[in-house]
Amino acid sequence: MQPQPLITVTNLTMAYGSFVLQRDLNFTVRQGDIFIIMGDSGCGKSTLLRHLIGLKKPTAGAVHFRDTDFWAVAEEQRSQIMRRCGILYQSSALLSSMTLAENVALPLRQHTTLGQDEIGDLVSLKLRLVGLAGFDNFYPSEISGGMKKRAGLARAIALDPEILFFDEPSAGLDPINARLMDDLILELRDSLGATVVIVTHELASIFAIGSDSIFLDGDSHTMIAQGAPHELLESTTNKKVKQFLTRGGSL
Repeated sequence: MQPQPLITVTNLTMAYGSFVLQRDLNFTVRQGDIFIIMGDSGCGKSTLLRHLIGLKKPTAGAVHFRDTDFWAVAEEQRSQIMRRCGILYQSSALLSSMTLAENVALPLRQHTTLGQDEIGDLVSLKLRLVGLAGFDNFYPSEISGGMKKRAGLARAIALDPEILFFDEPSAGLDPINARLMDDLILELRDSLGATVVIVTHELASIFAIGSDSIFLDGDSHTMIAQGAPHELLESTTNKKVKQFLTRGGSL
């Protein structure tokens, strides 16, 4: 049985004033996907993510979460949809004045009626899931960059999201920690039953975990390829996509 569409993007145009960043984007993210958004630097990958998570309204086109037209409904309904999503920003976006436990507890305090003990138990569980057991009372300044990423991920999964969004999760990580992050994303996808959307340019990650992808072109201002990364590597006839997937080498 084919997985159900979870996010459907139709004829999406992204623009800043009169400058069109990307136009006519059409793609579907299916339940259980690890969906990769890749392309040239500055082509609009992170901006597309902002459109998907409710931070920027499209100039034209639609984003559907299941059967709901995300940008056509009231703000409260959009907020309800976004509570089913978790987001890991490139910088981790941890609050420096709070411990890791307090950072992870934030969405639980804001969006649930759980008591303090229940929240504490859930926070400890989420930190254990990302390999940070025992670091509850550490501050972001006291841990490494890779640990900050994992702490940000613990906060992103605090509400057991249906969809996880990542903006360059391997940025700033050494190859070993980048691979550990890939493994962690796979584990969380399987344990939470979540669907994952990732902006990245890291080839190792793209091929290691990506099940579907799109390629945004900064010259033509639209998507020029779509499909599983390994299949694109074998089948694409587009020179730019081929160069990207082989880092300028040959197939």
